[in-house]
Amino acid sequence: MSPSTLRIATRKSALALWQAEHVAALLRAAHPGLGVELVPLSTRGDEILDQPLATIGGKGLFLKELEVAMLEGRAELAVHSLKDVPAQLESGFALPAILPRADAADAFVSNHYADLATLPPGARVGTSSLRRQAQLRALRPDLQLRDLRGNVGTRLGKLDAGDYDAIVLACAGLERLGLATRITSRLAAPDWLPAPGQAAIAIEARDNHPAVLALLAVLDDADTRLTVSAERAMNQALGGSCTVPIGAWCVRGEHGLHLQGLVGDPASGRVVRAEASGSADGAKALGERVAKTLLDQGAGAWLG
Repeated sequence: MSPSTLRIATRKSALALWQAEHVAALLRAAHPGLGVELVPLSTRGDEILDQPLATIGGKGLFLKELEVAMLEGRAELAVHSLKDVPAQLESGFALPAILPRADAADAFVSNHYADLATLPPGARVGTSSLRRQAQLRALRPDLQLRDLRGNVGTRLGKLDAGDYDAIVLACAGLERLGLATRITSRLAAPDWLPAPGQAAIAIEARDNHPAVLALLAVLDDADTRLTVSAERAMNQALGGSCTVPIGAWCVRGEHGLHLQGLVGDPASGRVVRAEASGSADGAKALGERVAKTLLDQGAGAWLG
């Protein structure tokens, strides 16, 4: 029997709450009469802000408490930024819906400089993302790269306080929070690659609740699922996690899929890249093919 109310487990940050409210509104529109409630929770990833994510367990820390809430029956679904979802889900869970992708570019944000190229030598740039650090180091080896944790408002506050000359955030997050005017310039493909699945919102649920899965599946965007599947397959083939600097960008054209991937070293700025095209029904194989090319170029040295 289909439930009359769905409870959404979500992190408490402003961006996470926006995403959960967005999903709630879509569900109410798709299923008139359905009750939808938010269950805000704090995760270890939100609580431990004095260490880089890579050293405390990776982005999966943002999921665990939400998955426990579903296992304990306190929520029927959870809403995530897909880039925070590990390539391999925990047993018993599924992603019945991936929403249409927003702007997947990264945002260069600065109060004094127009773009990465105009930063003075030795400028302080804030980001805790190893992927962003590797690409920054490759383009501007002179910069001082400093860790930057916390929610979007906290990060912008540290920039405004003068702790950094620039910071790098996700365009989609700024746009969703009504902060698009803070985007000084975009860091985008093909020169700069986002995280696998960046700017897509994912809905997670237990895989043994068919009635819930059916309610959620109507929100799934087929094209986004296809392209992020290639990116996530590449990530999984590389053993990707928050502790390795991996970028991926897949687009769908009239002749199929085209995937670009990179693996970099945030310490040296060395980056290896690969790209390939494939049919729309071969997203997984395409991701694995690009991963193999990256490994053949020596990417394994930075994958732990």
